[in-house]
Amino acid sequence: MSAAMFGKKLGEYVRFERWILILIVVVFALRLGLSLAGVSKAEYPVMTSTGMPTIPKATEWVSINLVLLVGILYCAIAVQTRGFGTYKHLFPLLLFQISIAHGLVGMGIILGIVTGHNNVFTALEHCGACGADGLKWSHALGHILMAPLFSLISWLPASGILFVTRRVRPGALEGPLVVVLAKFVAFAAIAVASLVLILGILRFS
Repeated sequence: MSAAMFGKKLGEYVRFERWILILIVVVFALRLGLSLAGVSKAEYPVMTSTGMPTIPKATEWVSINLVLLVGILYCAIAVQTRGFGTYKHLFPLLLFQISIAHGLVGMGIILGIVTGHNNVFTALEHCGACGADGLKWSHALGHILMAPLFSLISWLPASGILFVTRRVRPGALEGPLVVVLAKFVAFAAIAVASLVLILGILRFS
């Protein structure tokens, strides 16, 4: 008997967002590979002593958080538009992608600890919350064990996006102009606030 969550088999959740999960693994491999190849040090777009601006190196353009952002927004909308389920079905989708992402990051940190060499996941510019040393077991375990909490926190603003998606349907913005404008402003405010919260969560997770 297959395991299930909220009336759906785990395989159904995986199939629904398989392209997101594949992207997470691919981006992780690229990011780690590039850093091991010696391009892990970030160079932010600021003016140098020569007066020439620097640009981010390759690893800065390959972002797991960007994939998670796209994945969260996709799931928050597609759960409704594809008829997959409701708010309770959104949570497992986020749980899977965030757990896989942070689990892989944790593995990257463990690799750095075992080898004694920093990589993109342990470098100072990518783990300001860890202090000067990203080569800590607590850092790795934090990513792995805190994934369910990150998922729950992400689920709250993602539910706001789903709420707007469920309300914006044919006929939803019909009626007197004042009512239509009020609905539009309310929906837009919820969507923008939810997006800002998601960005904040990803920035500090």
